[in-house]
Amino acid sequence: MIIAPSILSMDFSKIPTQLAELEKTEAQWLHVDIMDGHFVPNLTFGPDFVKSIRNQTKLLMDVHIMVSDPVYFADVFIEAGADLITFHYEALNDPQKVSRLIHHIQSKGKKAGLSIKPATPVELLYPFLKDLDLVLVMSVNPGFGGQAFMPESLVKVSQLKHQIQLMESSCLIQIDGGINQDTAVMALNSGVDCLVAGSYVFKNNIAKAIKTLWENQ
Repeated sequence: MIIAPSILSMDFSKIPTQLAELEKTEAQWLHVDIMDGHFVPNLTFGPDFVKSIRNQTKLLMDVHIMVSDPVYFADVFIEAGADLITFHYEALNDPQKVSRLIHHIQSKGKKAGLSIKPATPVELLYPFLKDLDLVLVMSVNPGFGGQAFMPESLVKVSQLKHQIQLMESSCLIQIDGGINQDTAVMALNSGVDCLVAGSYVFKNNIAKAIKTLWENQ
């Protein structure tokens, strides 16, 4: 199981301190939500911010681009230091374009992930499971941190897990939104491999919060 704390919920006046705290925990990845104010109704971080974070941590940089032009921004954030780029199916809405971007990201030596919004049918992800490194199931509507967990998202997780096993794929399943000690158990029991947790980690004692997630595996 992989824990990926989301920096969207960090105290930005304490970034070096909180990154140092994370490095001492069981967290393996750092989740970075990029929002363009168009694909989702919020605006977050640019490439310079990601470069700065990259220079301060050895954690794998897991960058989720919620943008209308993922083809352009994939390269922008790869150059900024991303190790994994996850983009949205809905941003391209074309299987050929999705496949091309997956392979382009991987051709740069990076991992490729694909995500869907809660209202999007999970079956749209199936054709790409053999090629993907990760699929991200949103358990809230993307755009803002601190939302309540949507239990119906776990149906998608179970369906994806079954399909991944049928295809003998190595693709990981990540979940993002409303993850805490209780919802983490539900997610892991449904087949999730990677937990993204923001408010639960950074609004509490960081080490203790991550430890409670880790002990659920």
